[in-house]
Order: sequence, then C-alpha cells, then structure tokens
Amino acid sequence: MELNADTVIVGTGVAGLFSALNLSKKKKIIMITKADMESNDSFLAQGGICVLRNEKDYDSFFEDTMRAGHYENRKESVDIMIRNSREVIEDLVGYGVEFEKRDGDFAYTREGAHSKPRILYHEDVTGKEITSKLLAQVKQLENVTIYEYTTMTDIIEENGKCIGIEAKREEEELRIYAKNTILATGGIGGNYKHSTNFPHLTGDAIDISKKHGIRLEHLDYVQIHPTTLYSKKEGRRFLISESVRGEGAVLYNKSKERFVDELLPRDVVAKAIQNQMEKDGTEYVWLSMEHIPKETILNHFPNIYQKCLDEGYDVTKECIPVVPAQHYFMGGIWVDGDSRTSMPNLYAVGETSCNGVHGKNRLASNSLLESVVFAKRAAKKIEREAV
Repeated sequence: MELNADTVIVGTGVAGLFSALNLSKKKKIIMITKADMESNDSFLAQGGICVLRNEKDYDSFFEDTMRAGHYENRKESVDIMIRNSREVIEDLVGYGVEFEKRDGDFAYTREGAHSKPRILYHEDVTGKEITSKLLAQVKQLENVTIYEYTTMTDIIEENGKCIGIEAKREEEELRIYAKNTILATGGIGGNYKHSTNFPHLTGDAIDISKKHGIRLEHLDYVQIHPTTLYSKKEGRRFLISESVRGEGAVLYNKSKERFVDELLPRDVVAKAIQNQMEKDGTEYVWLSMEHIPKETILNHFPNIYQKCLDEGYDVTKECIPVVPAQHYFMGGIWVDGDSRTSMPNLYAVGETSCNGVHGKNRLASNSLLESVVFAKRAAKKIEREAV
C-alpha cells in the first residue's frame, strides 16, 4: 500500500508526539509505532524533567550537565536545551501536564550529579504523565493518522534525499512518501539481556542509517543505570528512580555498610556497585529508604512502593536488592541544533538521535527535556523550510 503525507514520524514517544504537536495543523502527518501507542520508554520515565529555575541557575545547570557527560558534550546543544527549558515546560503545562506544586509554586527535587534541586516531577511517573497528556492531544488532531504495530523497515532515498519510509504492518508492506521524515524510534535496550527498556526497542533507525551512509556518532556511549530492582525473572528490569537517592536513600553492601556517595554521576555509581558486588560475591547490593519519611515515599514514589510490595518488599520497613542495568543510549544518529541528520529532509529526535547534549554520560532527568526541546526545533525547522 502506498501512502502520502507532508511529514511521517516514526515513533509515538514524547519526542515523536511533541514533533507532531509543533507541526502545522494544515499539513498531513502520518505516525507509525512498532507496538501500541503507549509501549515506549517515555511512558516509563520516573524521576522528572529538568528546567532552568532562573538565570542564576544557568551556570550550575550547564556545569552539572557537562561534568556528568565527562565534558564530551556539544556545548551549543547544552546551551540550546537549557535556554529553551522554561518555554517547553510552559508548553507542557498548556497541554495539561501536571507537575507537583507546593504553596502554588512548582516543587523541585534533586537527583544524582545535580548541584541543586531543579527537577519537576509528577509522583514517580513523570514520563507517563507527560506522554499520556501529549498523546491525548495528538489524538485530537484531525491532520494526524497513527498506525500501530507498524515497523519501519527502510527509508526511501532518491537523489541523496529522504522522501519517506518503507514499513510493514502484519503482512502488509507500506510505502509512505513524505516531504520530511522524523525518526523518533527510541533506544537500543532490546539488544541487552538486562535493560529498563521495552524489548522491542532495538535501534532500528540506527541500522537503517548505517545502510544509507547517514552519519552516526558515539555508538559506544551506552548508559548503565545504577539501581534497578533485582529479580531472577526474565524481561524488562524495573527502574528504581534516581530521585529516590536524591531524597535520601542510601546504598549498602552485604554488611549494611555504605560504600559510595549515592549522588555521584550514574556511571560512577554503577561502577561502584559492580565493584562492590564482585568484592562481596553477590548479585546485588542493598538500597535503603530508611532516611526518607514514610509520607514522602507514599506521596512521591507510590509506583515504586507498590511495585516493590508486589515483589515482596516493603520499602518503608526494609532494604531492597538493586543491580545496574542498561538504561539509555547517548550516541545515535548525528543531528545538528535543529535535529537535521546528514541526509536532506531526514530528522532524528529523542534517544535515537545524537545532538551531543549528553556527552558520554547523561545527567539525570535531562532525557525528557532534551527530547521535547529538540523535537520542537525539528518541527519549527520543517515549518521554516516550507515557507
């Protein structure tokens, strides 16, 4: 079957959805997703979304991001993300996203490697809150058609330009022609035995880009999250958000002794845990929330509390076993500050892209922010090019 659109977007996570919402309502948009609309990692994000609190926070926000990324970040991308953070938060609130408030003002939390609290959150399901509200908005758009259980198999290239994609839906082959294509296919966790990602996220856009000679960058920059709930069960690992440690949770070895500063960057903490497990001869270390008030646990982390309870652990009374697991992909398809790839008319946003903002290691809660900022820039660039 042959379809035509002004823009085709591959992926219905936060980056794909925000791209669609920022494109002209007069243009025809086709979106496809490999599974159902909600089976993407954006829905799984727990901790929150960073925002520049005020101009005085700029230098420390910039430095925190650079330091976590081992100073391999693209400085101009970091600047773009931070400078545009307040604007996109206002956009999200306008779409109905609700962030925690205290006395009428935003409540901010802190996570690992942040020098101060600057993270907005909705309980411990911030990704679900943001993505579900954006999806609801996109579903109302008459110019957008979404195809579920549809897998991109290739892009269509003509004279060195992208003119659409090929896809498969059950047994049906699709050719979707479009003036612009946005790749928002997510991460690569499906390629790992232990990952916090959905198993169907296998880096499809990366493989297709290799085939067409599209520029890629830092494919070895893979983030291991320090704390996922230990389990012998097969399947996706349940994340224990970094914001738990930001609120005071501590890590213990088998003798219930602390062995690391829990608020160091993720790669540092993950390595310390792996070293401690080798030293102790164990398959996990302990995470204790004993220093967090029970009320805070129940109000801020209800999802984590319930999941642990389902697994037999009451986090208000006992430690839980945690282990590092693959979590995020900092590398990907090289893009510029407007999310353009090296191929004309082809854009990439979200985790599949590499705009350099994260460097070698992502700072906690910068992923949702980066996704919406650079998705909006992709959409606005497409609109400017159409004039």
